[in-house]
Amino acid sequence: MPEVMFAGPDGRLEGRYHHAKRPNAPVALLLHPHPLHGGTMNNRVVHSLYGKFQAMGFSVLRFNFRGVGKSQGRYDGGIGEISDAAAALDFLQTVNPNASMLWAAGYSFGSYVGMQLLMRRPEMGGFISISAPASHYDFGFLAPCPCSGMILHGEDDELVPVNSVQKLVDKLNTQKGVTIDYRTIPQAGHVFTPEQVETISGMAEDHVLSVLNRSRMALAAD
Repeated sequence: MPEVMFAGPDGRLEGRYHHAKRPNAPVALLLHPHPLHGGTMNNRVVHSLYGKFQAMGFSVLRFNFRGVGKSQGRYDGGIGEISDAAAALDFLQTVNPNASMLWAAGYSFGSYVGMQLLMRRPEMGGFISISAPASHYDFGFLAPCPCSGMILHGEDDELVPVNSVQKLVDKLNTQKGVTIDYRTIPQAGHVFTPEQVETISGMAEDHVLSVLNRSRMALAAD
């Protein structure tokens, strides 16, 4: 789990990066919760997903947004953080020029940043959005959503009502060629217990593996 420092738009950004052995391995970028509310790349949801992607054979990066940990700069209201994510993806693509697929996975604020990144980088092939702050941010920019993905949400989320996320899912599922794998976690709020984190990361693993298997089958059929 080597530490990496890479160039961001407002200074150096700190991350942890695992490089897969397979030259054309898929890559995943993990995005942490809100910097002003204690979010870091060491958040347990992000850390758990990092391990899952690594075990699935991905090259995977988790990093701190500007102003968090050793990352330089200051919080920028989400705008600069989207640029940070783009710089992180640039780093991943530079060290993985032949990656078979690109994924973004974010938790809370990180899921908003991840979805914004999808709209700016058409090469993205999948996403996982956990506790998307659909009642705090306007997700209308997903018109259309560029790829299919997974959305996970706690049924008892006290910060983001589950019905606001259901509306987002319903809207995305009406778009041609887009399928959202939407699952809720019973008795879960916005912040998850260790047991719920295991449930979430297991659901994410199940989704990613199913997508990878479909991709392999499609290639074999050609």
